[in-house]
Amino acid sequence: MVAPIRRPFSTSATRRQEAQETEEKTEMDSGEQDIHDILTKKFQPKQLQVQDVSGGCGSFYAIAIQSSAFKGLTTVKAHRLVNEALKDVIAGIHGLQLRTIPADD
Repeated sequence: MVAPIRRPFSTSATRRQEAQETEEKTEMDSGEQDIHDILTKKFQPKQLQVQDVSGGCGSFYAIAIQSSAFKGLTTVKAHRLVNEALKDVIAGIHGLQLRTIPADD
């Protein structure tokens, strides 16, 4: 099982509260699960967090992923790899917040 990243995506008080509530949620919705499955298959991440931050409507996702696939890549190149893997999902959503973290093997 991939360990979740525990850092909230925003520092505002409202967003921190939303992040805490989201962390307490144990089940992913179908959009989060689809993204999680695609990224797990493609990148075998050490850590992965996928959150629907649109209020549950599935139009905006925040993703943090740590994988050795990003080692030695610039942030832009790592983001391009993730965007390519999610191109079919991205076509149907409004926005994506992405954080890629290189992992040591």
